[in-house]
Amino acid sequence: MIYRIDDAFRGFSLVWTPVLLARDLATTPVAVCVSGTNVVLFRDVTGAAKALLDRCPHRGVKLSLGRVENGCLTCPFHGWRFDGSGACVRVPWHPDAKRELLSATALSTRELGGFVWIYTAPGVSPSTEPSLPSELLRDDVTLFGDTFTWRAHWTRAVENMVDDSHLPFVHPRTIGRGMQKHVDSRLSLDVDEHDWGFSWTVVIDGQRADWSSELRFPNVSLLRIPGPPGKRLGICFAAIPAEEGAVRILQLGYRDFATWRVFDPIFKWINRRVLLEDQAVVESSPPGPVPPPSEESSVATDVIGLRFRKRVLTELLRQGPSSPTPG
Repeated sequence: MIYRIDDAFRGFSLVWTPVLLARDLATTPVAVCVSGTNVVLFRDVTGAAKALLDRCPHRGVKLSLGRVENGCLTCPFHGWRFDGSGACVRVPWHPDAKRELLSATALSTRELGGFVWIYTAPGVSPSTEPSLPSELLRDDVTLFGDTFTWRAHWTRAVENMVDDSHLPFVHPRTIGRGMQKHVDSRLSLDVDEHDWGFSWTVVIDGQRADWSSELRFPNVSLLRIPGPPGKRLGICFAAIPAEEGAVRILQLGYRDFATWRVFDPIFKWINRRVLLEDQAVVESSPPGPVPPPSEESSVATDVIGLRFRKRVLTELLRQGPSSPTPG
């Protein structure tokens, strides 16, 4: 566990990231590990998602072992109670305690598009908001999700999600089946660069494919899949660094057809099968982060992965301990 606040989220600080499917945060606290830093999430009295570092300022125990009472989180050890801002609102046996000096450490939190997001800088009020695909914010789509844990570095998981050329080889009986007949053709990517990342479409022998993708830096990708005519179908992936050597994959699909919840298990089964195919391959890659682009052989279809590598190596993996000024 990280104890020094200025060491929190080392190598992944100062970014918005999903950490949980919103449906998985109910009436009890939920513990997650993000880049080696323990976080507890809970809902306040209004139902809003809140996040604190998972450490009581009194004796360092995990607040996630406690319970939510009247929208506040009660420590399981001595009963200290904290609201969503981290403020200490109760100290048993000490009615005159200077509670303003006994706060827990809060994280900026948002609930958007079926995810709960945190900003990975304790005590900071960020100047930005989470960047997410617009499809997840539509009122006319049904969201369905799942969570997986892989033994791999999060950067390897992201590169897998943005790599189109592996589809006929890793997924020959699922989403890559239709590409098998084209593997001797020329595949290229029509790429657009944005403030938030990249979007692209596959082009095979001059013909644009009927799916498209995007990567929202640092770790959220989207695959838009052909559905029934005029209908929307897609899968959003978030690769969250967890404890050392592990990445948590949040998979959130959307559709605007077959919207009854009775169909969710079918869509989830298909997506789970695809992710299990990816997992076997990604877990066989070297355990550390993706290396500089010059250290592995690459070809033109690796353009998205190479741009991701350059940016993540420059902006995140070279970070030292973060010590931002609280806002």
